[in-house]
Amino acid sequence: MSLKKAGFIIILILLVDQISKIYIKTNFQLGEVIEVFSWFKILFIENEGMAWGAKIPGTHGKLILTVFRLVAIVGIGYWLWSSVQKKAPKVLLWAIALIFAGALGNIIDSVFYGVIFNDSYGQVATLFAEEPYGEWLKGKVVDMLYFPLYDGILPNWIPIWGGERFVFFEPVFNIADMAISTGFGLLLVFNKKAFPKTEKSSKK
Repeated sequence: MSLKKAGFIIILILLVDQISKIYIKTNFQLGEVIEVFSWFKILFIENEGMAWGAKIPGTHGKLILTVFRLVAIVGIGYWLWSSVQKKAPKVLLWAIALIFAGALGNIIDSVFYGVIFNDSYGQVATLFAEEPYGEWLKGKVVDMLYFPLYDGILPNWIPIWGGERFVFFEPVFNIADMAISTGFGLLLVFNKKAFPKTEKSSKK
């Protein structure tokens, strides 16, 4: 894979990711949900921190997280460039490109959304609002894809959790998250192809 092809993949994912986020942000109120199927819903939430809603505590926690993401994306970009130069296996290049695109997609939210959108509490947000909800580097990541494949009460015979409500799969995510997860999935499943061991024969 060439850098041009990797760049095309990254741009394509970024476009789909950002178009979907901007559409949701400018057409949904925070917490609004549309049921597509019983197992798939569009649910608008905003993530202030990392994956699974985790965040760095403190006043400057969001700023620290965004700066860390910016540093990380530079490292991933160099990894991609270096791997292309070394003619690394295609599966590795695909994985890095997906991870880079996903990370960059969420970084765009963190860097810019706080200064181009107003908040979505009880209203539909406006793009390029006169009174934005945040500051540079302190934007919230937009999530909307929700797949509650099972949402019901567990049977009473199940130890500890029997009789309680259980949702699988509960996280709400976005296209960028999908790209990152797919990239890491490729590295895990095709680890040997992505990182082939060079055999060295010793001559006596």
